[in-house]
This record gives sequence, structure tokens and C-alpha cells, in this order.
Amino acid sequence: MSNQAPLIDGYEVVIGIEIHCQLNTQSKIFSNAPTAFGAEPNTQATIVDLGFPGALPVLNEGVIERALKFGLGINAELGMYNTFDRKNYFYPDLPKGYQTTQMANPIVGKGYIDILVNAGTKDEYTKRIGITRAHLEEDAGKSVHDAVPAMTGVDLNRAGTPLIEIVSEPDMRSVGEAVAYVKTIHELVTWLGISDAIMAEGSFRADINVSVHKPNTPFGTRCELKNLNSFRFIERAIKSEIERQIDVIEDGGKVVQATRLYDPERDETRAMRTKEEANDYRYFPCPDLLPVVISDETLAKVKADMPELPSVRKERFVNEFGLSTYDANVLNGRRELSDYFLDVIAITGNQHAKIAANWVMGELSGALNKNELTINHSPISAERLAGMIARITDNTISGKIAKEVFGYLWESDKSADDIIAEHGLKQETDTSAIEAIIKEVLANNQAMVDEYKGGKEKAFNGLVGQVMKASRGKANPAQVNELMKKLIG
Repeated sequence: MSNQAPLIDGYEVVIGIEIHCQLNTQSKIFSNAPTAFGAEPNTQATIVDLGFPGALPVLNEGVIERALKFGLGINAELGMYNTFDRKNYFYPDLPKGYQTTQMANPIVGKGYIDILVNAGTKDEYTKRIGITRAHLEEDAGKSVHDAVPAMTGVDLNRAGTPLIEIVSEPDMRSVGEAVAYVKTIHELVTWLGISDAIMAEGSFRADINVSVHKPNTPFGTRCELKNLNSFRFIERAIKSEIERQIDVIEDGGKVVQATRLYDPERDETRAMRTKEEANDYRYFPCPDLLPVVISDETLAKVKADMPELPSVRKERFVNEFGLSTYDANVLNGRRELSDYFLDVIAITGNQHAKIAANWVMGELSGALNKNELTINHSPISAERLAGMIARITDNTISGKIAKEVFGYLWESDKSADDIIAEHGLKQETDTSAIEAIIKEVLANNQAMVDEYKGGKEKAFNGLVGQVMKASRGKANPAQVNELMKKLIG
């Protein structure tokens, strides 16, 4: 399919996204205060985070390494010389009166990432999204609004928490592309191990810039949707804002550049403030922090620690293992699941990658979700699952029997071979034994035999079902089909 997004009511949509991703260091970007989630308000802020006079920041080396990993992950130009600036604005939750960030010389420059849109459908396509820059900065605190009593409190635990802000080019032309982009970045930062990216905890948030315009005319005025922290809200907020902007223009009005919030209960966006420009923030170099010069040795160390990227691994799954793009995408959604799958086929062999993928994505993932477990806490190790798959591929058990074996694997620490032997689950492959069962079934179901001979294929399936029932599911289905046709003639 072409990656040309359809027009909406005659308008083209333009979307650019800024993602704020918390880096998973144990301490903050410029102080030794902890970054753990859920602490009592205002118990994790030092005099550095609060901007006390004379309290000087000290850069956390861990944020540099994590930012470099991200830059390598998006094929970006790296800022081997990068500097910090002050972004000045006055909010109650910004005690210093400025945010320390990178404006002039960011640590990550231009790069790109490829996204898969409409994955698993006939409309699936890949699109390359440009990334303008990714820079380090500190987070602000948080204003907490209470209805009873009617008051607003300020929690400064997040002040100074290390972030990397990822700024895309305005390359997205649909809601689907925007959501796919955010999901792909989310996948990458967790894959690289630089962030837990738990959206519900605020460690991965997106600001979405949306505008609309008629084809072959200049881009429209953009509005920014602030602090969206779920994929579902991102999708709904963009749809709502597109509809709002089109309605404004169609009614003869003009879209005003502004920062807007999304109200999920009313499914609408509302103005928060008129949008500032860069000069409104009066950026200037931070006098308390020296420029960061990254050595070749540091970069080499980071490169050596880089895992195989998800995009590379997906391509390998398709080309080496013969999996579909959809399967490769699902298996590589999380690095832990991908590693588990690789451990399975290291035992079963690449030739059985498809059946291994089906079991990992299907029965295993379903059981994990039902029991609210991650793959790291799976009761069935990759070695034990591979042992069961080996018994399927050598016809010791059928796919149906395998589901019974899987249940025993989940509930015990025994191997598939021990379970098969203990419960008598070995598939019947003896031709004479299967023939005897088939002959008995045919003799007792003459009417179904006549229906099949008369052209009703369902009757044949019914006869096969009778044989499988008589064999207690142990007859080899392929043999049953072949022998049944032979005996019916």
C-alpha cells in the first residue's frame, strides 16, 4: 500500500511529536536525590533541585551513556560536544525559575526511525520518520489539585528527574502514523534498557503538535496537545483536535496557536494557554555547567554495550526464520519476549521457527496475560517449551494433545517427555491400529459416509472427529485423513 495518508474532509493532517522520556538512573540529573516513584511528596528533593543559592549542579554521567545509546538507536548524529542552557519561565512547580536543558548543542542531532503502520492488516506499510534532535533536560515538579479541600499543592519529588526530550520532524500524516511512532519509540527505549517508560507513572509522555491544511497550500497553524500518557488517549486526542480545527476553519474562523489539554471524559481538547515561542523562554547558556565533551573511549564503550536493535532483529526474523512481518513485529515488541523466542529456536532449530512463534505468541502469551505475569516470570522456561515443540514436530504428540501437555507444563516443573510418559499422551501412529478405529467408525456411521460420497465435505470432517474421539485424541490427524479417504474409496 502507498503510505500516502487519506485526506480528512478534504484536509491534510500534519503531526509532529515531542516525547519526554525519563532515563532510568537511580539519582537525578544534577543531584544525588533518588528518583523512585511513589514516595511521599517533597521527600526526594535536595537544595540543588530546589535552586538554593550557592547549590551547584553536578552532571550524572549515567544520563550521558543512556542518551548516546538512544542516539545510536535512531541512526543519529551525535553531539560529541554538547552544552546546557537555561529555559526561563515561572510556574509554582519550577522552584528555580528556570529549567536546565539543552538548546544550542544537544547530545543527539538529526536521526530517523522506521515505523510499521496498520500492522497485521492488508493496509500495512512502513514509513521513515525524521527525528530533529533529542536533548537532555531536567523535569519540573508537579502541581497536585485537590477538590476537597479546594487547594493546589506542589510536589517537588520529580524536580531534577533526568529526561531525554525526543523531537520528531512533522512527518506524520495520520492518527495511525502518530500512534505507531510513539509505540516504536517506546519499544526502543525499553529495548535499549534506558527507561522503564511506564506511562501511568509519567516516565513517558508525549506532546502532540497538530495542524490541518488543504492540499498544495502552506501548513496550517499548529496546536500542541500537552502531556498525553497513554496510547489510547493519544489516538483520541488527535482525532478530537483534527475535528476541532477543521470545524473552526469551515466556520470561517482561524486556528489560534495554543497549548491545549485533552479531556477524556468529554473527548475534547481545551485551551490551556497561548503557545510560546523559543524567544519567550529567554534561553542562555547555563553558567553553572561546563560543556560536555564525549571521548572516543566513552563512545566505544557505549557501542560495545548496545544490543541488537529491534529493527535489525525483525528483519532477521523475516529473512532467516521465514516469519511474517506481523509475527516479527509482535515477537520484538519487548526485548525479553524476543530473547525468550530466540532461546526456544536455539533448541528446536530455525526450521521450526513458525510453530515456535505460534506457541510463544499464542498459548504462552495468553497464559501470561491471564495470570498477569511477564515473560521473565513465566513458569515455563524456554528449554521446557522447546522440549514440547520438539515432540510436536517429530509427531510424538499432536497439536491438540500439546495443549494438554502445555497445561501440565504450566502447573509443574516436569519436562514434556516426562509429562507425555506419565499421562500416556503419546500420539498413536500405528497404521493398523488407526485403520481398525476408522473401520469401526465407518461401519457405525453409514449415513455420514453416504453424505460424503454425495459431495458433503462436512460429513468427512464429522467422521474424522469421530475417529479422534474414539482414539481419545491420540490418533495422528494427518494419518487419519489419509487412511479415511483410502478406506472410503
